[in-house]
Amino acid sequence: MRYALTGGTGFVGGALASRLRRDGHDVVALVRDRTKAHHLERIGCEFVEGDLADAAALDRLCDGADGLFHVAGWYRLGQRDPSPADTVNVAGTRNALEAARRNGVRRTVYTSSLAVNSDTEEQVVDETYRFTGRHLSDYDRSKAEAHDIALDLAAQGLDVVIVQPGLVYGPGDTAQTGALIEQVVRGKRPLAPAGGGVCWAHVDDVAEGHVLAMEKGRSGESYMLAGPRGTLADGLRRVAGIAGTKGPIVLPTRMVRMTATLMGVLGKVVPVPPDLAAETARAGLATYYGTPAKAERELDWHARPLEEGLRQTVEILQR
Repeated sequence: MRYALTGGTGFVGGALASRLRRDGHDVVALVRDRTKAHHLERIGCEFVEGDLADAAALDRLCDGADGLFHVAGWYRLGQRDPSPADTVNVAGTRNALEAARRNGVRRTVYTSSLAVNSDTEEQVVDETYRFTGRHLSDYDRSKAEAHDIALDLAAQGLDVVIVQPGLVYGPGDTAQTGALIEQVVRGKRPLAPAGGGVCWAHVDDVAEGHVLAMEKGRSGESYMLAGPRGTLADGLRRVAGIAGTKGPIVLPTRMVRMTATLMGVLGKVVPVPPDLAAETARAGLATYYGTPAKAERELDWHARPLEEGLRQTVEILQR
């Protein structure tokens, strides 16, 4: 098969590209900067230069493709300028999916997120759940809007399947979680909130979920690629246990709440570092919980145990 891919230079997209190439598929990837696409070049992907605002590039990407994986997205917390969330996550998703429709792509798999539900307040929700209210972050809000775009286009006849990962971890992660894991492996003690909770899924399992969605998913349906549930602090403690280091400094929930309030006021007056921003603190106290039951039942998707995935990640970091 010939698959088109956005987000191939990212963490999940890179793992997905590797999986597709190992399976013998042709992959053509949309890239803004070829100097950041060494991995894709090494595994034999083709390139279309451009971005999600470039309709002509998206048409070239989708031309002749059997399927499109739209993985590209913007993820940041605590940013003063939220416009990239709308440009990339919202408008970019509409542009990519519209290009798939224009070019007759048989099926699209769109990478959404458990964050569309924002704080589930300890409840483990499924794909029928609909969040109402104000989202905790611009990331949560923009991904929810993009999710709705995909559903609207599905209702109009586009064959699109939606996957919703939670926290994705594993070797090669250069984002916040990957940085925290590496710090603990190196013997540093980063700060982590005592509360909150996420669904941990290894990047290779998430890539597998995308492939299964393309092959087995029902058009217009969403599937939660939700791994084992746990707090960030718990995950980092497990990393420390595997690596033989001291682990994170865990901040009490009350302290994190006070910080969120203080930084919310301060942030209206002066720039606040993203790691200390009120939005970041609020997200750290939230539970982003979902159930993988539907993905397990319909896609035969399964997430590996957290201890197993973290052990593999630590072993690679220690080489």
